[in-house]
Parts: sequence; C-alpha cells; structure tokens
Amino acid sequence: MAVDYEKAGVSLEAGYDVVRRIRTHVASTARPGVMGGIGAFGGMFDLSALQVKEPVLVSGTDGVGTKLKLAFAMDKHDTIGIDAVAMCVNDVLAQGAEPLVFLDYIAQGKTYPEVVEAIVAGVAEGCRQAGCALVGGETAEMPGMYAEGEYDIAGYTTGVVEKSRLIDGSKVKVGDVLVGIASTGVHSNGFSLVRKIFSDNNLDLHGYYPELDGSISVDGNPAAIRETGAPLGLVALTPTRIYVRQVLDVIAQCDVHGVAHITGGGFDENIPRILSPEQGIRVKEGTWEILPIFRFLEKRGGIDHREMFNIFNMGIGMVLAMDASEAEKAISILAAHGDKASIIGCVTDKPGVEIIME
Repeated sequence: MAVDYEKAGVSLEAGYDVVRRIRTHVASTARPGVMGGIGAFGGMFDLSALQVKEPVLVSGTDGVGTKLKLAFAMDKHDTIGIDAVAMCVNDVLAQGAEPLVFLDYIAQGKTYPEVVEAIVAGVAEGCRQAGCALVGGETAEMPGMYAEGEYDIAGYTTGVVEKSRLIDGSKVKVGDVLVGIASTGVHSNGFSLVRKIFSDNNLDLHGYYPELDGSISVDGNPAAIRETGAPLGLVALTPTRIYVRQVLDVIAQCDVHGVAHITGGGFDENIPRILSPEQGIRVKEGTWEILPIFRFLEKRGGIDHREMFNIFNMGIGMVLAMDASEAEKAISILAAHGDKASIIGCVTDKPGVEIIME
C-alpha cells in the first residue's frame, strides 16, 4: 500500500477495486475489430475487420454538464454514463458514421468503487445500445479538485463511414422534409437553467408533480408506456436517447441528405448546421408531442414559448432531412425500432428558423 499517497488523499486500493468491478461491464461491449482488453495503455481497433473500402473516421467528445448535480442530489449514478455515450455517438452519427469505440474519463474527489461501477455500468449500457466497444478510459482521484461525493465524466468516440456515404448536408435542398425523432426528455443540455428553475421555485427533487405524468418512460424508449408518479429528480435524469442503430438503418435504406442532433441551442442552433447559407427551415408545432417536462419548465420558469425552442430539444432529439418521397419509409423503419417520428417541417429558401405555433 502506498501509505504516503493515501495520506495525500489518493487510495490506490480503491482504484484497483474499481478495475476489478468494471471488467465485466467493459467485456459486455466487445464487438468485431476490438483488439486487446482492459489494462492496456491504449485501446486498439482493427479497421481491416470492417467491410469499408474508403474509411473516413469521425470522432467526437462531450460531457454531461450540470445534469451531474441532479445525479448527486438523487444519489443515482447508473444512467449518467448512458448520457455520456449518447452525447458523443449521436454527434458522429450526424455525419453518417457508425460508432466503433468509446473511452470515458471519470474524475472525482474521492474514489467510491461502487459509485464508479454504477457510472461505468451506465457507460457500458450506452455502448451496447450504440453497438460500440468500451476500449479504455481513465479514473482519476483528485482530492481538493472535486468535493467528496462529486465527480465529472467525459467521453470520446470514433466512428467510421464509407467516404461515398458521408453525410455533410451538401445534398440538402429546398423542399426537403424534416423528419423529427422523439426525444426521451431534456437529454443532457440546458440543465443550468433547469436547475435554476427548480431552485427558484423551491421544487422538491423527490416530490411528485402531476403535470409531469408522461415525461418518463419505463425503459428510456419514447414509444414505451410512460410511468406516472415518478419524482421530479428521476424525470429530469431520464437518460438521453441513443439513435445509432435506428438511424443507421434509415441511412442504409433511404437517401438521407442531412442529420442534426438537437442539443444545446435547440432548434435554432442545431438544424441550420446542416443547411447552406441561403437555406432555412420552417417547423410546424403540433406535428409531434412536446413532452410534459417542457411545458412544466416553461410555466415554472416563466420562459417565452418561442425561446424554449432556442434552449431545449422540445421533444425532438434528432432531425433527418430527405426528399418527401422517402419520409414515410423512414418513419416506418424508425417505428420498427420503437421510435416515434413524424414530418415536423421542411427546408425553405428563406434563411433562419421559423416556428409556426399552434
């Protein structure tokens, strides 16, 4: 035992316990192409194992933001890892890439092996949903940097796409329809405002608010039967939907011109990222379900309705741009995966984002 290191607040034994605890979780994410195992200095992947002639690697990294504060308050750590994976893999998916590998970084003031195991179990679940392998990571104990009981998590993924199948928005044209895929809730953006609304209104994270019925699904699937009576904190912690398998299926069967992951900045910031400067979008409210959590936040926060679309995903986690002739087929494919989807708008020749209110 490194006694002096222990005196400085770093437990090597706790670190060793973490590695023992997470081995099974890591192994459960294995996929063809993975080389080596946990404990190596670097994660390895054999691209030659893939049937890709001209591979383009697409990488992304992200965190979970202040949603972590709710995980601390609720002492619930088994879903936050799903969020970390989702925020990364959904981004590379927007280029048409299939996520191959994922790495995580967990930093904490003091190592609690059971908490780290819960976090990594969530990461592994996210990787299984996305079909990518957890090939490495880092768990750092940093006394004095983080308060005891608090931590941060960040993730990184690399995906691959055939060069000829890369989606960069260049094919998006005026008249294309926008197929919106349902979100599971707030996902992992806007939580500084969410937490402020909760605080300003003295809301109890463990309390039940009838207005939220229908905001949380029993398995994180937006098409599932939703629970009633869930406490506010659990509604807010509903994990981000991972869209990888279903959207790759759509891309394989339909001519998808553009893909937008709706994250921080909502509709206004994210959908225009797939457009040319002379293009804009028109979205018709009422063509999809705005989950009760968003109505709740709007009312309790006194937020202008139009501004909500500039902050949150408003019930749409991903948008696909395509020719109108392809839309129903895409919606059918998504429904087969358990996702609610609908035509929510179209691409126009007027720059900007127009929301037609109900």
